[in-house]
Amino acid sequence: MNDTSDDRTALEAVGLGKRYRRGWALRDCTFRIPAGAVCGMVGPNGAGKSTLLGLAAQLLTPTEGTVTVFGRPLDAPGQRARVAFVAQDKPLYQRFTVAEMLRLGRELNPGWNQTAAQRIVDQGELPGDARLGSLSGGQRTRVALALALGKQPDLLILDEPMSDMDPLARHQLMGTLMSEAATNGTTLLMSSHILAELDGTIDHLLLVDAGRIRLAGEVDEILAAHRLVSGADPGEGAADPTAGHTVVETRRIGRQLTALIRPEGELSGALEVSRPTLEELLLSYLRSPQAPTLFTDSARAGHDAAVAA
Repeated sequence: MNDTSDDRTALEAVGLGKRYRRGWALRDCTFRIPAGAVCGMVGPNGAGKSTLLGLAAQLLTPTEGTVTVFGRPLDAPGQRARVAFVAQDKPLYQRFTVAEMLRLGRELNPGWNQTAAQRIVDQGELPGDARLGSLSGGQRTRVALALALGKQPDLLILDEPMSDMDPLARHQLMGTLMSEAATNGTTLLMSSHILAELDGTIDHLLLVDAGRIRLAGEVDEILAAHRLVSGADPGEGAADPTAGHTVVETRRIGRQLTALIRPEGELSGALEVSRPTLEELLLSYLRSPQAPTLFTDSARAGHDAAVAA
């Protein structure tokens, strides 16, 4: 059998979809995440984020389309050792102690890194003889992340990993994750609803809404393609200062007009222009489901990539 592995692409989905009895949770998702990326996945509740992550980790079977990890299906020989997944509910053996859980991780994973796993546990001052059932939600999250990092995966998938942790612990663990990713070249894909914490942390973005991908690609390129403009509202019947540009969202408060746009040429001199923050951009897209999608070249997969080339 030919080796079709591609170490340049950590995750690629082509026409990916998942249908449940109540309807489609995901439909026609096509995107690519480059190896080594720190990718944040955002979207409202029920958008399909957890379903997409479950498909990527092969915990779910797609209804249509394909998903590959480093160019190969996850069930190909040797693939599962390259991926670690931390789910929202952090399933752990409640009667095990912390030390026993780490020992299990060591026994099940030939490439186990005890130092990396122990570092996460020690940061939370978790005693080795503490039973997992007696730990708080945030403490169990530490153990789950310790198991994932101890595996030394090439792709680490995290579904709302730190939602049950206090801000200081989240900041500390995020720093550890970034350090591990930089040191080992690990690709991170994590969903989060804390938009402000993603700014300055992620370098790639997936915005999932209503079961579809609306934004995908490098954060810097996506931000550079947009401008936040504001000025006096010209009123009904007057020339629209945003005409000729792709408008994501327009908001009017009193006599003031504010809009997020993708400029198509020169901007009106009557407008104040600034570059949006990541949070401002994401909130505008979430408030405007009719806004057109945007994929940067690095996020294109399958047929889309061939057309772009």
